[in-house]
Amino acid sequence: MMKVLSYILVYRRLLLVVFTVLVLLPLPIIVRTKEAECAYTLFVIAIFWLTEALPLSITALLPGLMFPLFGIMTSKKVASAYFKDFHLLLIGVICLATSIEKWNLHKRIALRMVMTVGVNPEWLTLGFMSSTAFLSMWLSNTSTAAMVMPIVEAVAQQIISAEAEVEATQMTCISGSVNHGLEIDEVVETNEKKEKPIPAPGCSNDAGKISSKTELEKNSGGGTKYRTEKDHMMCKLMCLCIAYSSTIGGLTTITGTSTNLIFAEHFNMRYPDCHCINFGSWFMLSFPAAIIILLLSWIWLQWLFLGFNFKEMFKCGKTKTAKQKACAEVIKQEYQKLGPLRYQEIVTLVLFIVMALLWFSRDPGFISGWSALFPKYPGFATDSTVALLIGILFFLIPAKRLTKTTPTGEIVAFDYSPLITWKEFQSFMPWDIAILVGGGFALADGCEESGLSKWIGNKLSPLGSLPVWLVILISSLLVTSLTEVASNPATITLLLPILSPLAEAIQVNPLYILLPSTLCTSFAFLLPVANPPNAIVFSYGHLKVIDMVKAGLGVNIVGVAVVMLGMSTWIGAMFDLSTYPSWAPPPVSNETMP
Repeated sequence: MMKVLSYILVYRRLLLVVFTVLVLLPLPIIVRTKEAECAYTLFVIAIFWLTEALPLSITALLPGLMFPLFGIMTSKKVASAYFKDFHLLLIGVICLATSIEKWNLHKRIALRMVMTVGVNPEWLTLGFMSSTAFLSMWLSNTSTAAMVMPIVEAVAQQIISAEAEVEATQMTCISGSVNHGLEIDEVVETNEKKEKPIPAPGCSNDAGKISSKTELEKNSGGGTKYRTEKDHMMCKLMCLCIAYSSTIGGLTTITGTSTNLIFAEHFNMRYPDCHCINFGSWFMLSFPAAIIILLLSWIWLQWLFLGFNFKEMFKCGKTKTAKQKACAEVIKQEYQKLGPLRYQEIVTLVLFIVMALLWFSRDPGFISGWSALFPKYPGFATDSTVALLIGILFFLIPAKRLTKTTPTGEIVAFDYSPLITWKEFQSFMPWDIAILVGGGFALADGCEESGLSKWIGNKLSPLGSLPVWLVILISSLLVTSLTEVASNPATITLLLPILSPLAEAIQVNPLYILLPSTLCTSFAFLLPVANPPNAIVFSYGHLKVIDMVKAGLGVNIVGVAVVMLGMSTWIGAMFDLSTYPSWAPPPVSNETMP
């Protein structure tokens, strides 16, 4: 019996795939309609995405296999869904991220921001959160957390060591002598950090869940010793600040995380007459929410682990403690190691600023943008046009000259190296996300072609009797719960084709339901395996699962509350959410699945 169970455990993914396909097979066989066949495909893909029985990207290819076989869409039409405007935007953004990380501009920005806020523990934590969130606006959440955590770890260990040295000095003054053999034993004993296997820097924050929870818990075992409980709490606080701020920062820009991009592409394809979701409008709706969530999360985490002393925080002119001086010295040394600002960093920074300005000014909404210069081609130029323009420049602008030595011993230049090379771009490009998003678009197209979207909308229409705020709250809580156990891109890709017909059926502005659901998809704060940034900080060994659950529950509540507040205040005012818009289709007719 035990041998059979061991075989089942070994081949569980294969058995799950076969079991899922066979158990759901009666649906298209008994109910012979296109809606039922599309529903079968949707259920199979949803189960595979939630359980990761197959790699997420491979599961995303299933519409290309199943829709032609069921006669829902031709193979040619399905294939065209796998490469959209989104992919061009992603390519341009990854070019920028590659150059930023190659020339260490991200590290310089992070250290400079932390040096600006000072070394008071509370302000230091806020400084790390602010710099991490800012970087996460432009880089993937995963690479941001992976880059900042070693700096945070060095600062935390230096603070603990400085406190140990101060106490040792005080003991010397009291006793008048010191046993050097015992002094060594008094120094804080920390778990030596091995090189952590982290995702490729260019890969998306949300590409998938870390599958082995056991392995992460193993790393978090009690190998680390702390001099005091306060030291341990400080390490926990700093780790969670980095994990959560890297996720919160990704909310701010439409390119900050893949869920934002997936929503924008889905929305613009389903509602092409809206013209209301672009880089500028997304920033205006999400930036206030992200700032409020970041500040409230900072207060919550500070209170939970170290307490919150407003009097000490805002006390002016007080002398820095030994810990604060040691912390400031570590950050200063890390910054000095970078040397002076180099030519390559300056060029990357300039291109970064130009890209952001072009995104903001393309179609700001309150005034005419530069897209108005092309009145014959309205809507032709999008955010991806800007991203491609700047992305190509990274391959053209010289970074350094390549030289060789002639037979006479003379050193001559024969070529130049650009800011980034194709090989470097390849290592950063998250192709898995590109395929996953394409599969989501194909799935959405299949739901429309088969009539499944209309059928779902009709069945959900009774929800129209509920207050709108309650529908939004239910959908937000559903998404927040689901994203803790499924990847963020898979969650939003799965739910968008369902939530859009729901909004149309109850005659509510689709943005009223889709915007909070999209933002809440990123609120994966509870578990180490919920998203890659959580897993990265958890692997440093300071946290237990219960620590992340307690802290993450509070941040989840804060996030959902702030989103609900935003929908009834500034976001509602931006998009006139109180009325059903003309760009949305009329309510579906009363159809039922045969």
